Amino acid sequence: MTRSDGNALGLHPRQLLRPGGPLYPSDAPRDVKVADHGRADADPAGLTIAVRLRGETVVWSDLMFPDREHGVVEEARFHLAQYLGEIERVHGVWR
Repeated sequence: MTRSDGNALGLHPRQLLRPGGPLYPSDAPRDVKVADHGRADADPAGLTIAVRLRGETVVWSDLMFPDREHGVVEEARFHLAQYLGEIERVHGVWR
């Protein structure tokens, strides 16, 4: 499972947020590396989340990071139209 890690560096938005890119949703779930340690000796998997499309909802799962109430966030859900709009918007910014 992915765990919060202050030493990991997020991958560049250009790498993750593009039409058809790793965070683009599809019916088939996939594991997406979103951060790594930037060192050759680091865990090659880095920080990875599972991304899948469930109807009109994009689901990120296999998360494990603290929430504001000292619990654990394990899953995040996004409305498909808004999610795709943000991918397009960010892609335009980083092009």
